[in-house]
Amino acid sequence: MSRIGKKTVPVPSGVTANIADGVLSVKGPKGTLTLQLAEDISYEVQDGGIQVKPANDSKRARAFWGMQRTLVQNLVTGVTDGFTKKLLISGVGYRASSQGKKLKLQLGYSHDVDIDVPEGIEIKTPDQTTVEISGIDKQKVGQIAAEIRRWRKPEPYKGKGIKYDGEYVFRKEGKKK
Repeated sequence: MSRIGKKTVPVPSGVTANIADGVLSVKGPKGTLTLQLAEDISYEVQDGGIQVKPANDSKRARAFWGMQRTLVQNLVTGVTDGFTKKLLISGVGYRASSQGKKLKLQLGYSHDVDIDVPEGIEIKTPDQTTVEISGIDKQKVGQIAAEIRRWRKPEPYKGKGIKYDGEYVFRKEGKKK
């Protein structure tokens, strides 16, 4: 039985949740997010929260229960607080700058890497070695962070590359003479 799924998702004041045509829509101060509902899960919008329960005793319903509750929680958190990922760039000559709806990265290639910022995502560069990605959709924020990181993953010998804030890079000892 899911321990996460048993908990009711609290809906703070200023946030409204509606279920219509198999879609849960949550509206808050930062915007509106929607979720396509799974057919094996039942959702109830009560005063003060959203209850997620399996609709039947099938294995699929039990498997999806906790995940669907977490997706609903992500909607509520996104429209109230939003999500942020921070990337750190280390390496000689590696730098980033945001220019409107583009992120320009210099990562040691013969060319600059230009990344288009998708709608609903905001990218800030407080300094040349830090990139802050924020938005209301957790999946989009994580996806764009992973795409930026993919251009130059941190390598284990010198630690150069793009890493998440708080990520531990296992360092290896170099070649011995």
